[in-house]
Amino acid sequence: MENIQGKVIAVTGASSGIGEAIARHLSGLGAKVVLGARRTDKLQRITDDIAEKGGVAAYRKLDVTQPDAMKAFVDFTVAEFGTIDVFVNNAGLMPLSMINSYKIGEWHKMIDVNIKGILHGIAATLPVFEQKDSGQFINITSVGDRWVGPTSTVYSATKFAVRAISEGLRQEVSENIRVTIVAPGATESELAETISDPALKKLAIEKFRTNLLPAEAIAKAVAYVVSQPGDVDVNELVVRPTAQKSL
Repeated sequence: MENIQGKVIAVTGASSGIGEAIARHLSGLGAKVVLGARRTDKLQRITDDIAEKGGVAAYRKLDVTQPDAMKAFVDFTVAEFGTIDVFVNNAGLMPLSMINSYKIGEWHKMIDVNIKGILHGIAATLPVFEQKDSGQFINITSVGDRWVGPTSTVYSATKFAVRAISEGLRQEVSENIRVTIVAPGATESELAETISDPALKKLAIEKFRTNLLPAEAIAKAVAYVVSQPGDVDVNELVVRPTAQKSL
């Protein structure tokens, strides 16, 4: 695919699910990928597998809630490959709950990862992009960035925030820096595992986690965004399973 070969692409939340699929798919198209997440054993396995298949990859432990850790991740990427061309803000949590369950700790975790994590990625990477006057942010949101329902209130609020941040960023940066949101519908991932209420987790899996897209479908959407010529900025993509008619 055009315009991907040789690009340096950093991906957060890359130890499983959508982040892993993005890293694997883009490396297969010739990108140099840097994976970040907290589970280094998984990152090591994925990076080794990419290398065995002829790809170029590196990894670093990353907690997106920590600004210093994010800056170290970006500095590591630049040290390894000389620059960053694309930064994929993918890390996210989805511990769904009703507001009157008062899971305040879970609300804070979602805000820390889903909102602050995105901001930390932007703050760490934007100086690199501004220095060379080029680059691309791809922020993975959810169809929850435009829909709210019972149990999704706080989760959707974090995704609405990312949508607003992305649109504001697009307007504020140089015309040579691109900003995209990719909003997946029901997709294979570990997100449902973050739901702490067993009954609610079962309901979510049975009602909303059926007819799932493979994570590779989102990776292909990201590849489409990256492959566009520099004067084309795909602002947002919504990718749902054909059978998903709501949300």
